Formats: sequence, C-alpha cells, structure tokens
Amino acid sequence: MISEAQFQKEIDLIISNAIREDVGDGDHSSLACIPASAQGKAKLLVKDEGVIAGVEFAKMIFHYVDKDMKVETFINDGERVKYGDVVFHVLGSSQSILKAERLVLNSMQRMSAIATKTKMFVNLLEGTNTKVLDTRKTTPGIRAIEKWAVKIGGGENHRFALYDMIMLKDNHNDFAGGIPQAIAKTKQYLIDNNKDLKIIVEARNLDEVQQILEAGGVYRILLDNFDYETTKKAVGMIGNQCLTESSGNINEKTIRHYAECGVNYISSGALTHSVYNLDLSLKAI
Repeated sequence: MISEAQFQKEIDLIISNAIREDVGDGDHSSLACIPASAQGKAKLLVKDEGVIAGVEFAKMIFHYVDKDMKVETFINDGERVKYGDVVFHVLGSSQSILKAERLVLNSMQRMSAIATKTKMFVNLLEGTNTKVLDTRKTTPGIRAIEKWAVKIGGGENHRFALYDMIMLKDNHNDFAGGIPQAIAKTKQYLIDNNKDLKIIVEARNLDEVQQILEAGGVYRILLDNFDYETTKKAVGMIGNQCLTESSGNINEKTIRHYAECGVNYISSGALTHSVYNLDLSLKAI
C-alpha cells in the first residue's frame, strides 16, 4: 500500500486540480456582487439518509481556498445521518465559502455514497471473518478520496494503483505463457529491481489454484467468478498457505454466502462504480 505521505500528496493534487478546473481566473459571480470584506456563515445540510463521509476532506478544501475559514463540526466522518441533520457550520469570507462550495458538495456527496454502500456490505458480513475490499474501478483523478470513503465506511483498501502491489490476472498469466511462468518471472523481476511488493494471483478454476500453490511465494489468491461450492473447495485446498479473496459480480444478495465459504476478503468494484450520490446542500445562515 502507499504511504501516508503519498496519500496526502494525492489528496493535495485532487484539491488543487479541482479548484483550477472550477475557479479558473476567478469566481466572477461572487466577485461581481459580493464585497471582498463580506463575512458569512453556512451550514452543511443533509437531505438524505446514509453514512457521512468527506468532513475532514471538506476542511482541507476550505483551508486551501482560504486559511482563515473556520469549520465547526457537529457530525464526524463515518456517522449515520438522516434528513435535516446539520454536519457542520463554516464561517469566513463569503466569497471564499462560495468558491469552495461546489467542490465540497461534489466530494462529500460522492464520498458519502461510497461510505454508505461500503457500510451496508460490512454489516452484511457481521459475525464472519471476511473483510470487504475496494478495487481500482474508481473515478479517474479522484481515486484517493473514493478509497478514503471506503475506509470511512468500514471497508479496507486493495492496492492503490499499479505500482504498489503485483496482481497477476488472467491476461498477465496468458500473455506470460501460463501461471507458473508468470509467477517465476515476477519473482525474478522483483529480485532484479530490488522491489518488495506482495503478489496476488487470479485463479479461474481449481486447477489454476493448484498451480499457484505449487509455484509458492504468493500473498493472496483471487478466486474469480467461483461458485459457492468451488470456493469452499479452493479455501480447503489453500488452507493457511496464503490469503484468499473472492470477486466477480458479488452483490448484497450473495456476499454473505461467499463469506461463509471461508474467504479472507471479498472485493467489489460496485463500492465505487455503482453508487448514487447522497443529497447534501450548503446553505447560508
């Protein structure tokens, strides 16, 4: 996984690029009719139900836009919210509040939707030893805040990108000439380049699971599109030799059944690619 410093760099880049995109050479609507000296106050109002996420990120946005803005928080990241709740008040320059408004809302609505869906999946697994993972199926340019939202919802992060973990999927294995060849070449690559990266290998059937086990040195085996019975057999074959992960069209109706097969992790792209934004608004008070 990436370091905390790397993650913070990604967050900073998201904010600076989003402000560049949205503000350009100035918020002329506000500049045209609101005095630079005007001070204001606004509230973040919830118009939906779910898990709130992005409160800390919103504070970063406000501080980036204007270091003198103050945020008074009433509800923290990860807490459940309902219609009518007020998450925070922001105080400061009226122009600055308006400049930050859209980025704060867009981010928090998206992050809250992801946290809400993740929390639902986590709750469905209560009582099992299986953890929920996200994927790289994220919105280009804002992966860091989407993965942050998964954590807020109680899930865990898979690899952040292509550079922080080795993941040999079916195409890698096929292009390399087979699973044993792909794993052997990967181990040599890591030695040659002095890299310490964990290796995950995807299996499409029990024969491929056996090939991975015989090759050894793998951190986790990804059981892709296995049915329940085959998943149970694979978990039995693997034992304590490495960790296990189920993936492939797993939803709220099937996730508990896969967890009961004994896998360590279940990954779902739906956490980040199939959510509906939580309805939030920033209102002057």
